[in-house]
Amino acid sequence: MATGTLPTSFVGLKNKDNGLSFTKSVDFVKVCDLPRVKSQKQKVLVVRNSSSEIAEFQAASEGSPLLVPRQKYCESVHKTVRRKTRTVMVGNVAIGSEHPIRIQTMTTSDTKDVAATVEEVMRIADKGADLVRITVQGRKEADAAFDIKNTLVQKNYNIPLVADIHFAPAVALRVAECFDKIRVNPGNFADRRAQFEQLEYTEDDYQKELEHIEKVFTPLVEKCKKYGRAMRIGTNHGSLSDRIMSYYGDSPRGMVESAFEFARICRKLDFHNFVFSMKASNPVIMVQAYRLLLSEMYAAGWDYPLHLGVTEAGEGEDGRMKSAIGIGTLLQDGLGDTIRVSLTEPPELEIDPCRRLAQLGTKAANLQLGVAPFEEKHRRYFDFQRRSGQLPLQKEGDEVDYRGVLHRDGSVLMSVSLDQLKTPELLYKSLAAKLVVGMPFKDLATVDSILVRELPPLDDIDARLALKRLIDVSMGVLTPLSEQLTKPLPNAIVVVNLKELSSGAYKLLPEGTRLAVSVRGDEPYEELDILKDVDAVMLLHHLPSTEEKVSRVHAARRLFDYLEDNALTFPVIHHIEFQEGVHRDDLVIGAGSNAGALLVDGLGDGLLLEAPAQDFDFLRNTSFNLLQGCRMRNTKTEYVSCPSCGRTLFDLQEISAEIREKTSHLPGVSVIFNTRIAIMGCIVNGPGEMADADFGYVGGAPGKIDLYVGKTVVKRGIEQATATDALIQLIKDHGRWVEPEVEE
Repeated sequence: MATGTLPTSFVGLKNKDNGLSFTKSVDFVKVCDLPRVKSQKQKVLVVRNSSSEIAEFQAASEGSPLLVPRQKYCESVHKTVRRKTRTVMVGNVAIGSEHPIRIQTMTTSDTKDVAATVEEVMRIADKGADLVRITVQGRKEADAAFDIKNTLVQKNYNIPLVADIHFAPAVALRVAECFDKIRVNPGNFADRRAQFEQLEYTEDDYQKELEHIEKVFTPLVEKCKKYGRAMRIGTNHGSLSDRIMSYYGDSPRGMVESAFEFARICRKLDFHNFVFSMKASNPVIMVQAYRLLLSEMYAAGWDYPLHLGVTEAGEGEDGRMKSAIGIGTLLQDGLGDTIRVSLTEPPELEIDPCRRLAQLGTKAANLQLGVAPFEEKHRRYFDFQRRSGQLPLQKEGDEVDYRGVLHRDGSVLMSVSLDQLKTPELLYKSLAAKLVVGMPFKDLATVDSILVRELPPLDDIDARLALKRLIDVSMGVLTPLSEQLTKPLPNAIVVVNLKELSSGAYKLLPEGTRLAVSVRGDEPYEELDILKDVDAVMLLHHLPSTEEKVSRVHAARRLFDYLEDNALTFPVIHHIEFQEGVHRDDLVIGAGSNAGALLVDGLGDGLLLEAPAQDFDFLRNTSFNLLQGCRMRNTKTEYVSCPSCGRTLFDLQEISAEIREKTSHLPGVSVIFNTRIAIMGCIVNGPGEMADADFGYVGGAPGKIDLYVGKTVVKRGIEQATATDALIQLIKDHGRWVEPEVEE
């Protein structure tokens, strides 16, 4: 008899509806009767109870005593293959793998204002959306829905309409007679509003709750079947019920089981015209939740389409970046059939970034971008565990301090031109360095290292002095081997490729020269083996901007697997080149989708983004935004801001701008290192999504604001006119406020 132990807080599995379901978390599990079976040349352990097989486990790595679930979440880990799904019809629009990725948004007008809502839907449709969601929170809004639908039809607008339902089963029944799709939130459709209380359940108690959900939800399923409507079972991380959180934790696993409870009822009633979503404001949690959902759907043999989105993403580049990280990561794995980019902006402005993401995912899937098949053994799909590369160490004889050329929480590298070196003080400011009597010093959000593709001539004293001053404050200066051999710069870090390593050309450099190695990741393993004998400061994972056949995401995954196999601890910088003339949104979405897809798995130590003729400050800010969006290096105040809808109780865009103007300076000193402020238009997702925030500003009633610390409301019913000042006072009361610095 084989015996093994499962990790702490393992959530048990049980058979249900021909698939897998979860049982309550336990602190320690001992497993007996673990027969070894062979599957695809790999031994796995099958956990059985007294009656049936429940799950398969395998070692976390070769020889490891830790057993992890053997789960599949996408069609291929070495190339983009779109996951096959059934077709779900929403009015006249088909959603699924045999159809284009559909794009959608949500109205912000008061649903009771029929004329305003119709006008907004028409603007959205004219921008190219495939679906439009409208909040329907009460009977008056449900009545207005009929007029909205009829008016649009009369104006020859047949775009499918989706009703957004929270807390209102009766309203859902009413509007199902009119709209084409019903979005239900499992966290608040039948459960009471979460109070964030820990509840104790017996198995019988929990079963009774499930019976209650079935009783409340069944009439809506039957009505959707009758009228040919579609449904989205849309879990939000911020609105899980106390019941789910008590049983499964405030976790991706709780999100999945919350949705599965409703899906099982649909299947029991032979209703299959539905899609799933797993939204969160934190892209890392969002990605984990979707992957876990997919792994359980694969285990159960389900093929329902996915709606992708990062909720409360915010506005501007921040919102686009968060969405690119979450949505783009999943699209690279062939997942997602309809998407929304949730921005605190007019809804029609969401369509363009949606379209750009859809095009990125479609291209990758059509070309099946990837690398040659390889066995992936080390990536953690379902829980974040960062692989931290070994930061540079000082060596005997070093003339400068190399320890600052990379940052422990994620590094930003920038490419600097000869022209920029002609104006050193402007360059220092562009690198976000502090200036003291014209001398640069590193700050919280200063670039860590620079790439100088062409060194200044030996007689250009001023340019060389500018580089020396940067090196003296522990900023790395990287330059190609050919440049260093012809115009040597003392203490520069020399960039070499595998060919230059194998030829021995780098040995012409003075002894002790630090190296950075540029690799593609798809090279034959025997070529990568030269890395075993190299002492490098970092690896630059780089594919040319003209590369059309190889996926940088899959090439990087292959590279990281190779490094792990060979116990190589080099830091890895994602070096992404964009072609000249790239649109800013394509750059943000491309960087978020390609580097973000790796960083959310803990794979990578920083970024180097290059785009000819693109604004330097924009590239630097994009790099730092990407690291912060992946929950790595926090360098500014972060705002969790909902996109507004008909439930919003104040002008969200105006208030958001006001709060940003008065608080965006907070991370300026080290004691305010990780401040997050949540700005929510209403209570639907407010407290839950604020689990990731320090302070919250939430519409509680028309003209009234509630203030939160974390998920706890501390002040209620504040007049909107004074609420921003009250928020600032709250931050001060908790010792998190500093006055803005006065620029010299």
